[in-house]
Amino acid sequence: MCGICGVVMRGGKSADPDLLKKANDLIRHRGPDDEGFFVDGPVGLAMRRLAIIDLNTGHQPISYAGGRYTIVFNGEIYNFLELRKELEERGHRFATKTDTEAILALYQELGPDCVLKLRGMFAFAIWDRDKKSLFLARDRVGKKPLVYADEPGYFAFGSELRCLFVWPGLSREVREEAVDQFLSLQYIPSPGTIYKDVRKLPPGCWLLYENGKALIRRYWDLPLGGSPATRDPRQAQRLVVDKLKEAVRLRMLADVPLGAFLSGGIDSSVVVALMAEQSSRPVKTFSIGFEEERFSELRFAKEVAARYGCEHTEFVVKPEMAEILPKLAWHYGEPYADPSALPSYYVSRETRRYVTVALNGDGGDENFAGYIRYMAMNLARYFDALPAPARAALRAGAELLPEYNAPYGFTWRLKRFLRSAVFADLPRRHLNMVAYFREEDKAGLYTPQFQARLGSQAGSAQRYVAQLFARCEKEDFVNRLLYVDFKSYLPECLMTKVDIATMATSLEGRSPLLDHEFIELVYNLPGSWKLKGLRGQKWLLKEAFRDRLPETIYKRGKMGFGIPLGSWFRGPLKGFWEDRVLSGKALGRGYFREEALRRIWNEHQSGGRDHGYRLWALLMLELWHESCLEGGVPAGETTVA
Repeated sequence: MCGICGVVMRGGKSADPDLLKKANDLIRHRGPDDEGFFVDGPVGLAMRRLAIIDLNTGHQPISYAGGRYTIVFNGEIYNFLELRKELEERGHRFATKTDTEAILALYQELGPDCVLKLRGMFAFAIWDRDKKSLFLARDRVGKKPLVYADEPGYFAFGSELRCLFVWPGLSREVREEAVDQFLSLQYIPSPGTIYKDVRKLPPGCWLLYENGKALIRRYWDLPLGGSPATRDPRQAQRLVVDKLKEAVRLRMLADVPLGAFLSGGIDSSVVVALMAEQSSRPVKTFSIGFEEERFSELRFAKEVAARYGCEHTEFVVKPEMAEILPKLAWHYGEPYADPSALPSYYVSRETRRYVTVALNGDGGDENFAGYIRYMAMNLARYFDALPAPARAALRAGAELLPEYNAPYGFTWRLKRFLRSAVFADLPRRHLNMVAYFREEDKAGLYTPQFQARLGSQAGSAQRYVAQLFARCEKEDFVNRLLYVDFKSYLPECLMTKVDIATMATSLEGRSPLLDHEFIELVYNLPGSWKLKGLRGQKWLLKEAFRDRLPETIYKRGKMGFGIPLGSWFRGPLKGFWEDRVLSGKALGRGYFREEALRRIWNEHQSGGRDHGYRLWALLMLELWHESCLEGGVPAGETTVA
């Protein structure tokens, strides 16, 4: 696991080694064990290494075929031993024992199609000396990030946005559309970023930069219109167990200490169970909780750990807000508002004290319809038959409901459901269920000046969601919902969170449930096996692993990785929020009406409504401005001079 960056200069200029090192130093946290550089005329490649496999000979960059190809690589290829064996049988010879060198040999044989052979998580860059071309690729699901800037004087790339701004002339101008998307989605979807001149390479895509032009192609998608591997649900359960067991086994390969995150939910419990079955030693498990009981899952995690004889460690979060929140904003590099970023950072930081690699249960909800909103969207279809006046009456009635105890209060959930269900348009219904700020909320929040600058770009979050629904319109209803999340929420929000939380603490996270072969198997199975009726979330996964789960884990509902934002903004975060979001400097940015912000704030303080998630988004937007645009970098981190 590493961080990578690089540049190809235009106009006959040579890459500056000093600037390359400066860019590489900015991602030191991603790889504290080693650094490496390659400079050859116009091209410069660099990397920071977190040593996991082949500790002695895994130094990068690595060159191959007499120096024609040179690579910097971030990630893990879990089938690399199999690939190396096949390549050696075809005459290839390797100087290291790494997965990195196998990618180069595949690229020599297959060119861009080399990515089709890779099973794992990756973002890499290959320089072809003879063709003077740069090839970039990102894994199918988007576990590893890759951003780039295509400027008049150079083409630059990196694992994190901050790498790019060492190169001269790159503008930090904010893209207004991204702010609007962020307030709806809690993240900024690819290919866009918060900056007008910087883009993300989308998941499952490669980019070839040659002759001064960048060509982008998508090489993978979910298997739309495919046939299920079986029509028998019992056989499907066996296939799920076998494929997931294989995915776990492949991810247990490491030359450093390895463990697992254990939340006490279905997904991480299944991963730990399969690890325990395939390990000769007790599995090291790590859990995090809060003093507020309704947000803590520690008792469930402890039960699973005891069943499988794990070496279990627990942490209880007592937030260090003044230190941690600016640090989080700096690490994300652009506005990001999923509040579970905070516990994810904490559990990663504490886990890193014991191990270097941690498996997790990410992807279980997207594979098997685990989110409560899937059940809500399924139920909302019954509203489709209602006439327009009835819809309008329900919508008006929903606005009268109080909003206590987000996100777990009954009235809060009911209000959110009714606000969404009354829309017959499926993308709008979906967006209203996930949005922090609905379009009608933002209309009263924005200043007239910001609204004017947005212009026709306003509402792009809904267009983004609508395009995804259109791509999968022939799938069954549940699988359509899963497709949209696989292409939006999973890579853009969850994978971003996991990558930043783990890499900020120099920990490698691995996700067996996001093995692409496992995903392809499960996706083509009927949606009705994943969401059975109105309450049967993850039915197929639960039935497949019923004999491996304690009964309390099997029967418990979805909890989520939430934090007590409502009480925090009336307590330890109260002054912190006011001092930043209501400051003259923040208001001077011109996004929001002061009276609208104060109304939201006062409603929350009075207890009349719970605006915890909205307040968090507004705070993280301001902290991003302070940490990433104004140089207020947290102590111990590096910034551009």
